[in-house]
Amino acid sequence: MAEETEESARILLVDDEQNILRTFRLCLEDAGHRVATASDAQQAEELVQRDVFDLCFLDLRLGDTSGMDLLPVLRQYAPWMRTIMVTAHSSIDSALEAIRAGAADYLVKPCTAQQLRMAATKQLRSRRLEQRVEALEREDCATSSAEMDSASPSMKKVLDTLRAVADTDATVLILGESGTGKGVAARTIHRCSPRSKEQFVTVNCPSLSAELLESELFGHKKGAFTGATENKLGRVDQAEGGTILLDEVGDVPLPLQPKLLRFIQDREYERVGDPVTRRANVRIVAATNRDLGEMVKSGQFREDLLYRLNVITLMMPSLRERIEDLPHLAEQFLLRFANSYRRPARAFTTTAVAAIRAYAWPGNIRELQNVIERAVILSPSEQIDVSMLSIPETSTRQGQPRIGDAMSLEDLEKIHIRGVIATSSSLDAAAKTLGIDVSTLYRKRKQYEL
Repeated sequence: MAEETEESARILLVDDEQNILRTFRLCLEDAGHRVATASDAQQAEELVQRDVFDLCFLDLRLGDTSGMDLLPVLRQYAPWMRTIMVTAHSSIDSALEAIRAGAADYLVKPCTAQQLRMAATKQLRSRRLEQRVEALEREDCATSSAEMDSASPSMKKVLDTLRAVADTDATVLILGESGTGKGVAARTIHRCSPRSKEQFVTVNCPSLSAELLESELFGHKKGAFTGATENKLGRVDQAEGGTILLDEVGDVPLPLQPKLLRFIQDREYERVGDPVTRRANVRIVAATNRDLGEMVKSGQFREDLLYRLNVITLMMPSLRERIEDLPHLAEQFLLRFANSYRRPARAFTTTAVAAIRAYAWPGNIRELQNVIERAVILSPSEQIDVSMLSIPETSTRQGQPRIGDAMSLEDLEKIHIRGVIATSSSLDAAAKTLGIDVSTLYRKRKQYEL
């Protein structure tokens, strides 16, 4: 047997012909792999339950049983294991059936030693790529956890609810201002759920018209509309078995809302231009910074759709409600960006920490990240001072005006408008609170560089 290398793997061979098992085993062991064999379904099931395999060569015919029947059993015990279906009966139909059932590849007997090894190498490389992606996701999860860990009572309440619902399939509606981490919360729900091995897919609702958003979500058939030159799978297809995030669901156009309601309610949909009704096995999470209740009252959002979305609600607190978390979050972002950009910054000065705590952060976590990323890139030393932080002095908590303070009306208006925008669900809502029209608010935002 050849000496094991870094490329060696644990391989399971399942075939009812002993000479095939012997030949395949010698060939793969010569390539440095560790090989176990099973001549029937029961032996294979027992081996998979007590050992960890990277790859399986599974014969399509196992005496009186079928490898197709064994395939889902093996996937249940070892979902990470890649399976190559092997048969002497070559047909497109059986190949497609095996792939649909979860096989990674298809090999026809008789095959050469080179073909066998090449098939194994291809799948093992794919498996190792998956493992690297999983490792990166775990790293990403660890960095994202900095945004989710909290000493704030309001955030702790959110996290308690998140953990309670993560292992269910309940629809979750995540509310909160822009930049509060709604997307991170949605990904955390997915990672903590039984669907974590499958895809997490995001649909950005405000970016497309009703027709294009429907195609993006459900897919379309060739010729369904101008420009539809080929069949297209939708995000729902991509998220099969996993989780789909409807980001900024408050911006879904009214004409599409009935179809979205049906999808959420029954998990049924049709691709654009295709009458075939399909069912989806996905979990639905939605997020928005808009006041859906007010939108229902104004006729911009369907009340029954809100009820379907609003099974479980998470209200993400603003960063100004998480003052306790500011130093920890800032430190985590500093270290992340310093490592990413290979910059010397490793800590904040006392005055910088004080400024971070004092600022109102109307852009929430996203603004905090941007400010610290810029400071890390520009800082020439290990410590970041307040001069490196692009924080407006007039917008700190310690500098909030009181009635009678020596302050111009212009400065007072600037601070008031900034505060109202930061606490409003939209510019329309902010303009309504301020008692001005939206065009005036846009002009003042430009004037004050808000």
